[in-house]
Amino acid sequence: PRFTFGNTEMTGGIGMIPMMIGMFAVSEVIRYAVDTLPPAELVVDKVGSVLKGQWALAKKYPVQILRGSVLGTAVGALPGAGADIAAWMSYAMSKKFSKEPEKFGTGHVEGIVESGSANNSALAGAWIPALVFGIPGDSITAIVIGVLYMKNLNPGPTLFTTNPQNIYAVFILFILANLIMIPLGILCIKVSKRILRVPRNVLMPLILLFCVVGAFAINNSLFDVGVMLVAGIVAYVLEENRFPIAPAILGVVLGGMLEENFITSMIKSDGNLMGFVSRPIAATLAVVSVLIWLAPLLRRMLLRSRSG
Repeated sequence: PRFTFGNTEMTGGIGMIPMMIGMFAVSEVIRYAVDTLPPAELVVDKVGSVLKGQWALAKKYPVQILRGSVLGTAVGALPGAGADIAAWMSYAMSKKFSKEPEKFGTGHVEGIVESGSANNSALAGAWIPALVFGIPGDSITAIVIGVLYMKNLNPGPTLFTTNPQNIYAVFILFILANLIMIPLGILCIKVSKRILRVPRNVLMPLILLFCVVGAFAINNSLFDVGVMLVAGIVAYVLEENRFPIAPAILGVVLGGMLEENFITSMIKSDGNLMGFVSRPIAATLAVVSVLIWLAPLLRRMLLRSRSG
């Protein structure tokens, strides 16, 4: 194995979940700890109707809802990614493109709308590899795949041709689950609103405690706790210097998959890089990828030309 540096804990690579916990949760705890400003006065208003104003929010943030839904579906379709990763990545992306990034971290509605959209859409996206390829997208679909095998239903393309009624049943269950989620979500909001009454100087140590316990519980390894803490420090330094942390998470999630498929493609094409653009669809995706990569640079050059 490469880059293990003689440490057996590194044989399986850096854990994705401990790194995410560190980058998104521990970094916020560090930011609160080093903040020299006095804490704001805790104001807890009475929570009114949960559904009030929802349509107005949907009209105010349609781009955020669409962007979060697309990203959530794409991330959810990646095996092992899950809704949590989609929500955090969407939150980071929302902060990057927001006109008011300084409000993020204070309960800003824009970030909640986009990350919530990604969270919900990722759950459905996880079913894409589960039903089409038989590869679980998260822990829930892994259980479902096991149940399907117990019922002599093999997930994959043949499931759509031999047992299409089961696919329709899954879609119907999706609709019912979303309908049931509304009253359950309202009930949870009414119960969890009491968390707002907890002072931040009490809440932050509790968050750090849960982060440590969660990172350790994944593999019962203190190494994962160390990864979490280092990732938190790195994320804090990056954000303080205005570097987004979403690309780092994307690298962790997609890096191994990208390398594996790259090596496979190079073997099939006998080491010829032109094999990646030999077909129209592949060439189109390559052009789109390059344009997306160059978009920030082109945007900056355009703004400079206008200001000059």
